[in-house]
Amino acid sequence: MSEPIRSHGFTNEALGWKAWLPTIDLGSATPEQVAVLQESHPQAKTSDYYLTLAHHPDILRQRSQAFNAIMYAPGGLSRAERELASTVVSRINRCVYCASVHAQRFEQLAKRNDVIAEVFSDPATAGTTDREKAIVQFTIDLTLEPASLNASHVFTLRDQGLDDAQVLDLIHAISIFAWANRLMLNLGEPVFTAP
Repeated sequence: MSEPIRSHGFTNEALGWKAWLPTIDLGSATPEQVAVLQESHPQAKTSDYYLTLAHHPDILRQRSQAFNAIMYAPGGLSRAERELASTVVSRINRCVYCASVHAQRFEQLAKRNDVIAEVFSDPATAGTTDREKAIVQFTIDLTLEPASLNASHVFTLRDQGLDDAQVLDLIHAISIFAWANRLMLNLGEPVFTAP
């Protein structure tokens, strides 16, 4: 990772997350809970987030399947652009933890973090290219005023080279993070580790 970004309460540094609700204890977890944790994420057995959601293994399984299909499916919108949109949604919703995680993923994929610094500073003006600006603005619009979106929003994306599959991927990434942010914000809080 390049130099850490700290701006307006957001960072691209690794953060922890602490649940406010009781997490499941792996020693007394049901076989179904253990199985869904193994399916969900490599660090799920040590993550307060997954250990909280595992109280309802069927819901966690559905959440993980949807998340993985949206964020990691081949083709369509680039992984980096999905991560950029996820970071923007998280910035708008003030989900410091998700913004940190997805800012890091964007940088890993894109090998730069200039647009992340812009998103953290002022999402409304962020974007290093016209395509990024269109993705960021669409993300802001869908996050803040979903009922106001219309065909002109999609045409703006098409003008920047996004095809229908890419637009759909963008909508899915924005939508899953509208939901994920609300889970993170209502179930716990980010933990800043000492430098």
